[in-house]
Amino acid sequence: MEKESVKHMSRPRPEDEKVKILNRLKRIEGQVRGIQAMVEEDRYCIDILVQISAIQSALKNTGLTITERHMKHCVTDAINTGDGDDSIEELMAVLKQFSK
Repeated sequence: MEKESVKHMSRPRPEDEKVKILNRLKRIEGQVRGIQAMVEEDRYCIDILVQISAIQSALKNTGLTITERHMKHCVTDAINTGDGDDSIEELMAVLKQFSK
């Protein structure tokens, strides 16, 4: 298992942004529970697969939102303080995981 990063954001996430992300994650959690119920009810496979696809899309979009903030704040701040190369390498390593 890879070592978990212990770095912190360069700027705290604004409360409204945090609320939007948490609400989105709660909706995704509800969708996952819905799929669990669909499996328990022996629902049609295609219907389950459509819901799985929707969850994957929602997670991807949530990840892109967080990535965008990271680039605009954390990476930019790292570049401005001379630590840009390390920050970019760290981000690229995570983005490679998204493509697996």
